[in-house]
Amino acid sequence: MISSAPTRAREVTVWDPAVRIFHWTLAASIGWEMLAEAGTDSHEAVGYLVLALVLFRLAWGFLGPRHARFADFVARPARVLGYLAEIARGHPRRYLGHNPAGGAMVLALLASVAATAASGWAMTTDALWGAEWIEDLHETLANATVALVALHVAGVLLAGIQHRENLVRAMVTGRKPRG
Repeated sequence: MISSAPTRAREVTVWDPAVRIFHWTLAASIGWEMLAEAGTDSHEAVGYLVLALVLFRLAWGFLGPRHARFADFVARPARVLGYLAEIARGHPRRYLGHNPAGGAMVLALLASVAATAASGWAMTTDALWGAEWIEDLHETLANATVALVALHVAGVLLAGIQHRENLVRAMVTGRKPRG
């Protein structure tokens, strides 16, 4: 049997178990919501799970380890735009945690997912039950979330190619190459 010790020595833990469980649970939940029939008990239950996940991630963004914290990856818009220019030139700087574009995507996805789930909840209230505008808003937000997910996946694939690293594996194992 070949030892993985040399490989582990060249890697560093970046994503803690809580971030990885959050990420994959949210991804599965969004996938489920795309397939589940609107208004069903399972659609509503998973919507509440999504709200709980977002609340957890917001707390973990302040309380979690280094790379989970918003302070580690939230960048000013000018820095995000500068990083996008680096990507376009084909030579973006590598970050161990989220890069500036990835950090912006985390915020966009959290906001979009939270708004989608909140509008879904609002549809169940007495005040908004059957209101067409809230249903339209919920559908628009859900579609925006799917678009953001597609951009996120494309960004992960592009970053993986540009940096020659498997970012999906990193989100499964929590480990990335050191340098």
